[in-house]
Amino acid sequence: MNDTMVTLVGNAATAVEHRQTTAGVTVARFRLAATSRRWDKAQERWTDGETSFYTVRSWRGLADNVAASVAVGEPLVVQGRLRLREGEQPPERGGQRWFSAEVDAVAIGHDLSRGTAAFRRVVRAARAAADFVPETQRRTDGPGQEQDPTQRPSHARSLGTPVESDAGGGRTAVPVGEERSSGGGNSPKKVSVP
Repeated sequence: MNDTMVTLVGNAATAVEHRQTTAGVTVARFRLAATSRRWDKAQERWTDGETSFYTVRSWRGLADNVAASVAVGEPLVVQGRLRLREGEQPPERGGQRWFSAEVDAVAIGHDLSRGTAAFRRVVRAARAAADFVPETQRRTDGPGQEQDPTQRPSHARSLGTPVESDAGGGRTAVPVGEERSSGGGNSPKKVSVP
């Protein structure tokens, strides 16, 4: 394929629209604003250039994760296939030609040069059962501070069920497949699902 792959750095300019197609495939759509910055020698400072707007679309699992993770104004890095579209407005709206730059995203993440983020691994197999979590698998925020999973935000429940580890005496939430250091040793151990 001769797709044009691009990497864009910018800010989420609109809220994420998350929906299902008639075929049952989830899709998320938002606008990304990318502003170039240049060093102005005359003024000896950075100045903003023009802002370009891109429509970013993501599909299936990526769409679900984008809807649960991205908010307006957040700095993002988007990689995907660039599509340029053009058309013409109907005569009653002036009949002008329009152009649109769209990106079918392959990967989307927060720009960590401008802030921090906390990653949560998604467990797709547990997603259907995420609303019902047995008491033995309830998340804790520290020793003796158990949190009922039904009290978590709805987007947190949709991200999968954490698995607990009793290493070190206190119960802590460890996402499936994450490695955790075992107290005194330097070697990480894999947490398994019972």
